Parts: sequence; structure tokens; C-alpha cells
Amino acid sequence: MRFNIFMSPERQLLNFWWILIFFIVLASMLIPCIVLASANGGKLAIEFQALLIIITTVICQRLRRASFFEVWGHIDRQWFKQLLWGIVAGTLLMLLPAILLMFAGLLHFQLNTIDYPSILTSLSLFVAVAVSEELTFHGFMFQRLVNGVGVWIAQLGMSAYFLLNHSDALISAGSIGYLAGLNIFIAGLMFGMAYLYTKSLALPIGIHFAANLVQGGILGFGVSGSSNNGIFTPIFDQDLPWLTGGQFGLEASIPGLLAVTGLTLFLWTYHKKMKRTM
Repeated sequence: MRFNIFMSPERQLLNFWWILIFFIVLASMLIPCIVLASANGGKLAIEFQALLIIITTVICQRLRRASFFEVWGHIDRQWFKQLLWGIVAGTLLMLLPAILLMFAGLLHFQLNTIDYPSILTSLSLFVAVAVSEELTFHGFMFQRLVNGVGVWIAQLGMSAYFLLNHSDALISAGSIGYLAGLNIFIAGLMFGMAYLYTKSLALPIGIHFAANLVQGGILGFGVSGSSNNGIFTPIFDQDLPWLTGGQFGLEASIPGLLAVTGLTLFLWTYHKKMKRTM
């Protein structure tokens, strides 16, 4: 039987080519927009990036004669329930390490004057980050990889890509860069497991959004090395960045790493139970 490098035995385009098509479609829109924004002395807003990734996903799904909601998850009561559980999990993911560090005497918090326009800006930013990154790393490409090469190769490959996407921030992390990198890689596995558990992006988007919002927009830590004006400002009582995450954020701390690992194992356990009952 002759091997066809383009089509499967079922006469469907191989997943590798769909991933390449996704990159080409996204690049054809994203690169000109980045060049135009740069020529005008600015940067392409993350909200606009999220919109372009949504449009790219819609186009690729239409080419496959499939619905966007096959990637996103069908919008129903269950979708919003998963989103809510994701927000709860993402909140605890950052709140528990912060409370632990506070009771250990490693930091305390200073309440800032509440700036409502800044809060709305943070909400918009972190929604856009969660949507754009989950569609990029666990949307169309991830789902085609799972279909083509299996769960774990897809998980490891996209988590490595997720880590590579944060490489500039990791360079600025200095001596705790290894902790931040490990945390980000495991977080990639965690978001992927959240999708695999539900077959919907609602849960990973909820976790991603709430973790960033609580860490940066509320507690005032850095988010992957980016500084934030939160409702609170963390004051470090001891110079132990490997425990507190320093200016990078809780993502680069031992408590943060334990929290992310714990949630990943929790999702993996429930995913295995669900597969056994199917």
C-alpha cells in the first residue's frame, strides 16, 4: 500500500498539514498587524491578538468543515459551570501560596488606593491573555496533535512550546529562572490536562484567567516577570526569591510550583478515572 504524505487512509488531510495551515493563516494576519503597530510606535494589543487567533481558528475549522465550537467547547450550562470551577481553581492556585508565605513571615501586603479604571484594564488584559494563550496552546493545534500523535507527545510538545513562548521573561528571572521555567512547563501540562478532562477550553481559560488576575491584578505580584499594579502590593520581608518568586511572580516560587503540580496531578487523576468509566 502506497503511503500518502498528505492524506490519511480515510482520505482526510493529515494533522501536520492542518497545523501548518493554522500557522500560515495566523502569520498572514498577525505579521502585517505587528509591523503596522510598530510603524506607529506601539505594540499590537493582546485583545486584538486574541481576536486574530479566534478568526484563524474559525477559518481553519471552516476549511475542515467543522464548527469553531468543536475546538472551544459547546456554549451551554456545562461550559459556564466548567468556567466557574476554573476560576475557583485558578484563584486558589495563587491565593494559597500567598497565604502560606504570609503566615511564614516572608511577606505582607499593603492595600493600595483602588483605581477602578486600572481594575477594568486588568480584567480586559487577563481575559485576552487567557483566551489567546489557551486557543494557541490547547486549541486547534493541540487538538490536531492529540488526534495525530497521541496525548502525551501533544502534551509535552505544546508545554515545551508554551515554555519557549515565555523565554524572554525567563532570561530576566535570573537565578530563579530554572524554577520559573519548571513551573511554566508544568502549568502547560496542567492547562492541557484541564482540556483533556472536559474536552472544552472553559476550564483551562477559567484557571488561566483567575491565576493571572489574582497573582497580578489583586495581589500585585509580577505575572511571568511583568509588573502589575494590583489592589495590594506585596512587601517582601526576607530576600528569598526562590520561596517568594521575587519580582517574577509566584510562578517562580517553591509554594507556587507545589500548587501547580498539585492541581496538575488532581486533574490527571480525575482524567484517568473518567477514561476508566467510559
